[in-house]
Amino acid sequence: MATTSAALPSMAALSLSPPPLLSASSSSCSRQCLHPPRPRRNLVWVLNPGAPGGPVCSTQVLKEGTRDDRVVDRSLLEFEEASSDDELWAASCLRVRTFNQFNPSTYAVEDLKRSLAEREFEALKERIAGKRESFRRVSCINATLPMSQIMIGSNDLLSTCKFSKSGKDRVVVATLDLNQCLWLPDEIVGTKPQQDIGADFARAYLSNVCVAEELQRNGLGYALIAKSKIVAQEWGITDLYVHVAVDNEAAKKLYMKSGFEYESEEPAWQARFLDRPRRILLWTSIAASCDL
Repeated sequence: MATTSAALPSMAALSLSPPPLLSASSSSCSRQCLHPPRPRRNLVWVLNPGAPGGPVCSTQVLKEGTRDDRVVDRSLLEFEEASSDDELWAASCLRVRTFNQFNPSTYAVEDLKRSLAEREFEALKERIAGKRESFRRVSCINATLPMSQIMIGSNDLLSTCKFSKSGKDRVVVATLDLNQCLWLPDEIVGTKPQQDIGADFARAYLSNVCVAEELQRNGLGYALIAKSKIVAQEWGITDLYVHVAVDNEAAKKLYMKSGFEYESEEPAWQARFLDRPRRILLWTSIAASCDL
């Protein structure tokens, strides 16, 4: 289903937005760190620690196109707007690990990861603080789980995407940005509502939509988008947009399920000029009541 402009390989990476995580000056470095998709691995998750008889555990072999729906205890999920720098940093780290593939043997690869996360973190804080021109309002919305629910097999997710809330450790497992603005830089522009009836207030875009690789196909993306609609409605938004690569079928399927429909697509010349896959623009009305 900000970011690199590389093609999105899976449902984990669902949309793109400015500012890019990788600028032209850093593209040569990032290409050196690109690596074929990481092999799927065995994971052990605590499913329901409070179940009768004690914790219920299951070993999952993560295969393409399959997922055990019991992996996530949905009662422990929280969908909220980020309220601390600690959580914004965790969300930035999740975006870096989702939108990039790194070769572990590459020299100073951990330094590169941290540099990319710092760049996204600072840009995200600026947008939320209203310091980026053309952004009227921005919120980072996350899905989080208690750290105890992610036990074995994903040390990287635990170490890079955790944060502390009310004295307890949680992990950001899905994230997106809600941007109240007329347009996103370098993206095709929505047409609803019309400019003369307050489009700068009533139009918004989703961006940086991603789900942790380990927890895909558990409905997190769908639920996170539903939460973003509720927040957008509270802001007075009536028309919500998202950009998605034309060949990202998993993301398009998710957005269509969430009520989005096709509005327009990027000209081929623009995609070539920006050296990225061509995008389509999807739209949905959120004037009606939205519920998770």
